[in-house]
Amino acid sequence: MPARRGLLLGIAAAASFGVSAPLAKRLLHDVEPQMLAGLLYLGAFWALALVPRRHAREAPLQRADLPRLGVVIAFGGIAAPVLLLLGLQRVSGVAGSLLLNLEGVFTILLGVTLFREHLSRRASAGCAVIFGGAVVLGLSGGDLHADAFGVALIALACAAWGVDNNVTQGLSLHDPRRLVQIKAGVAGLVNISLALLIGNDVPAMSTLLAAFALGGLSYGLSVYWDALALRELGAAREAGIFAIAPFVGALVAPLVLPESLGANELVAGALMAVGVWFLLHEQHGHVHRHDSLVHEHVHTHDAHHAHRHTPGADESVPHSHRHEHEPLVHTHEHVSDAHHRHTH
Repeated sequence: MPARRGLLLGIAAAASFGVSAPLAKRLLHDVEPQMLAGLLYLGAFWALALVPRRHAREAPLQRADLPRLGVVIAFGGIAAPVLLLLGLQRVSGVAGSLLLNLEGVFTILLGVTLFREHLSRRASAGCAVIFGGAVVLGLSGGDLHADAFGVALIALACAAWGVDNNVTQGLSLHDPRRLVQIKAGVAGLVNISLALLIGNDVPAMSTLLAAFALGGLSYGLSVYWDALALRELGAAREAGIFAIAPFVGALVAPLVLPESLGANELVAGALMAVGVWFLLHEQHGHVHRHDSLVHEHVHTHDAHHAHRHTPGADESVPHSHRHEHEPLVHTHEHVSDAHHRHTH
C-alpha cells in the first residue's frame, strides 16, 4: 500500500536525520559551521552515488524544473544547514534536537495554506499529538540551556527546510535519487567554497571521515527516503511523521554529549507513538474530480493510468513516459499526492 510504504520511509528518514543534531554539535568542537555544512552534504553526495536506482527509468528532471531545483538547493542545501549549525553552537544538543519540531510546523503551514494540501481530522489529531509530545519534551528539566539568538537561528533553519519540503514534493515525481544527489553535490561545493573564502580550516582526517559518514546517513539517505515519502504522502502529512526526528535526537544527545535526559522525554515518546498510529490508520476517501493533467513519472497502470501502449508492452511493470490523465470523477481512499490536489 503506497501510503503505508510512505509512512515507513518517512519514519526511516526521520530517525536517520534525528541523530544529526547531537552528532553535528559534537563535530562543531573541531570544525566551523560553514565547513561542516559542506562536508555533510559532500558525504551525502557520495552516499547517494552508492544507492541503486529503484527503476530502470525514473522520470528525468527537465529544464523547466531548474527554478524549483534552485530554490531547493538555496533554502534546503545551503541556508538551512548553516543556520542550524550556527544555532547549535549556542544551544544544547537536546534543545537543538527539540527545536527541529519547528520544521514540521513550517512545512504544514506552507503545505496547507499555499500548496493545496489536505489533512483529515484523524491526521490532524495525529499531528497535534506528535507536536504535543514535543511540548512535553520542551518542559523537560534536563540540560536545555539556550539563548534567544540560537533559538532564532534554528527557527530560521526550520523555515528554510519548510520551503524545501514543499518545493521538493512538487519535484518528487522525478528521479528522487538524482534530485537529492544534485542538491547535495551543489550545496556541498558551495558551502565548502564559502568556508574557504571566509578562512575556515580543513579539519583533520578523522573529523573529515566522521562528517562524511554523518552526512551520508543524515543528509543523504535520510533526504532520499524523505523524497520518496513526500511522493507517497504529500508534504503536510509527511511533516507530521518527520516530527519524531527531534525525539530521536533528544534520545541520542545524552549518549554523545554531557547532557541529561529526563522522564518527560519518555512520556513524549509515548505521545508521539500514538500520533504516528493515527497517521498509520488514517482513511480519507470521497467523491473527487481529476482535471486533465499531462506529466511524466514512474507508474504502473491503475485507475489513474489507463492510457494505451504499443501492443505487447507489459503495463504492470513500473515504467516512465509522458502521459495524459483524462478528466475523471470517482471515489477511493487517497492522500495529497501529485494526483490528488483538489479542494475539500
